[in-house]
Amino acid sequence: MAIKRKRSRRSSGRTFELPRREQPSTRTNQAIAASSVRLVDEDGTQLGIRPIEQARAYAQDKGLDLVEVAPAAEPPVCRVMDYSKFRYEQERKAKQSKRNSTQVSIKEIRVRPKIGAHDYGWKKARLVEFLEDGCKVKLVVLFRGREREHPERGRAGLHVHRASARRSRRARRHVFVVS
Repeated sequence: MAIKRKRSRRSSGRTFELPRREQPSTRTNQAIAASSVRLVDEDGTQLGIRPIEQARAYAQDKGLDLVEVAPAAEPPVCRVMDYSKFRYEQERKAKQSKRNSTQVSIKEIRVRPKIGAHDYGWKKARLVEFLEDGCKVKLVVLFRGREREHPERGRAGLHVHRASARRSRRARRHVFVVS
């Protein structure tokens, strides 16, 4: 008999589901449905094609799990291993690779061809700051109206920016010029 809960006046009556753990994609022991499998021992030696019952008995005698590592193969490849240890090592590798990965961000600095001395100094300081932080920097020249008639002035301004940023070690590889 199911127990009914009374709703209080304050509850909204909404229901929600708890987040579920993802089921592992690899099948183990009794979940393997093939009739015969290619069996690989814990040290990597191939034991040949065996009926699934015999493979399960072999793994159980060793005190380990039978894990399906290549389900698409014909017959499926199963390995004898300690599955919990295998999952633990996989999770550690995933965390380590996530920890070692670095995100490179591209910062963009927009400049007009007619830029004042103070604005130029400020943009240059930001450029050097971004480079010291390890970011890549994209320099963009914005042209308006008749400024489009003289793109060489914009390129000259960009090359001045790039030359002033070369004092930083990373400037040669991390400054992109777009005009």
